[in-house]
Amino acid sequence: MTKKLMPVFTMILVLAFILTACATPTAAPVATEAPVADATEAPMATEAMAPVEVTFWHAYGTGSAEELALAKNLEQAAIDMPEITINVLQVPFNDIYNKYRTDVAAGGGPDMFIAPNDSLGDDARAGLLADITDLAAGQLDGINQLGIDGMSLDGKLYGIPETLKAVTLWYNKELLPTPPATTDELLALMQDGTEVAFAYGCYHNYGFFSAFGGEIFDADWKVVADQGTGVVDAMTWLNDLYQISKTNSWTKTDSDGLAPFSEGKAVAIVNGNWAMGDYKTALGDKLGIAPLPAGPAGAAKPMLGVDGFYFNPNSSNQEAALKVALYLTNEKSQTVMMNEAGHVPVLTDITISDPLIQGLVDAFNAGATIRPQVPQLGLYWSNFCGTDQVYEQGITPDAWVKAGAEAANK
Repeated sequence: MTKKLMPVFTMILVLAFILTACATPTAAPVATEAPVADATEAPMATEAMAPVEVTFWHAYGTGSAEELALAKNLEQAAIDMPEITINVLQVPFNDIYNKYRTDVAAGGGPDMFIAPNDSLGDDARAGLLADITDLAAGQLDGINQLGIDGMSLDGKLYGIPETLKAVTLWYNKELLPTPPATTDELLALMQDGTEVAFAYGCYHNYGFFSAFGGEIFDADWKVVADQGTGVVDAMTWLNDLYQISKTNSWTKTDSDGLAPFSEGKAVAIVNGNWAMGDYKTALGDKLGIAPLPAGPAGAAKPMLGVDGFYFNPNSSNQEAALKVALYLTNEKSQTVMMNEAGHVPVLTDITISDPLIQGLVDAFNAGATIRPQVPQLGLYWSNFCGTDQVYEQGITPDAWVKAGAEAANK
């Protein structure tokens, strides 16, 4: 086999020599040095880059409709955004704010978390929330202004809104075909021995002050609860309800009221739409919704909260965290939270097919007021939440209101 290949090889050499000798001389190219690799440049990737990890906290209760709906959206997010790994931690609601603040102050904390805007103002002023005004610019199309306002402070955006929440009246249409529309009707219903799972917390009852013509603050955020009789009248009415609940051993908190309402013992319950999924599971088509009963001075004005996604100023993954938040507030995700957890969506062009959700929208429009983010709001929590002084200790409503106003204005 070697002898057969030799002539061919010899011919190739001869031909190459002839071509080289006959070639026309040309100018030699200018010599250049080979480029030297920059030691600071990252080497060319030979494998796919590892996913960015985003740590996400939430406070939805284990097994609740909210947690299950969120888990469904997160599962889909893992499929649709494989470039981001979302590490989820559930933190009890009573702990999430303190844990977040402590961890962030120490230089740690999650990349993002979702919670009501209960403390947005305080946390933003303390530098515990990232200002995402520039980061989110141009990416909030279709989100209503009410939600954006709820996530903002002094013109700066500190979160991506996800849902609107406020206290309303839920009722069993089979047991109570017509819900009470006024405070007098609700009082009469309970006086007749009909169980209502009323919640007596200072958040749940905030809207009733205006229903009786009272205001906690004036336009300059000075406490004026002792000016006029509205707040006193509201507390007198609330105390009348409380004593009926106490005498009949009915529940007096929203959480304790879940069982009697779900089991058909209580015909109605006062609570926010965060519990709608549980009520709907228990009652199905029997579940109805109405605004809080109006008082002698007009509509009750419950405090309208906004749940949203906040971002850690310590995080180096804010861009990825924002992408997660925007995914969890897109039409597909909001539809899941709306239909399965009772969330009122913040998207303006989403289709609402559930009459309960539409009822919430109508109830909010009837008189809910956006939760103020001013530091003076703390004067309400610290001076007007000790309602057991009236309900259990027998202090008169007028003395209680006067003492609260005086303490707030010191």
